[in-house]
Amino acid sequence: MNINLNFTAKGKIAIENFTNEELLEILTRYSNTLKKKYAIDISYPLESNQSICEDGVVKVIANNIECDVDLFFRELGRDIKVPLKKRLQGNLDNVFKMVRE
Repeated sequence: MNINLNFTAKGKIAIENFTNEELLEILTRYSNTLKKKYAIDISYPLESNQSICEDGVVKVIANNIECDVDLFFRELGRDIKVPLKKRLQGNLDNVFKMVRE
């Protein structure tokens, strides 16, 4: 399943403080932690995520899904707010919205 994580307006402002590599590292780290709780395999293809800040979108490939995908990405959105807020120095509501392709 192909999924786009579309950053909200505040989410786009927050990710401007990061490089693509940092964003992919954060997403991968927090996803791996959540995968201990949820049965899902996800990857962030580097070739599809070359300009996350400019596009405001992260492309995700999900396989072997045996959980509630919406719940997984809601929790991921909550979790990644922590490092984003540290650099934004402000309030941050929803970071992204999940859109299935």
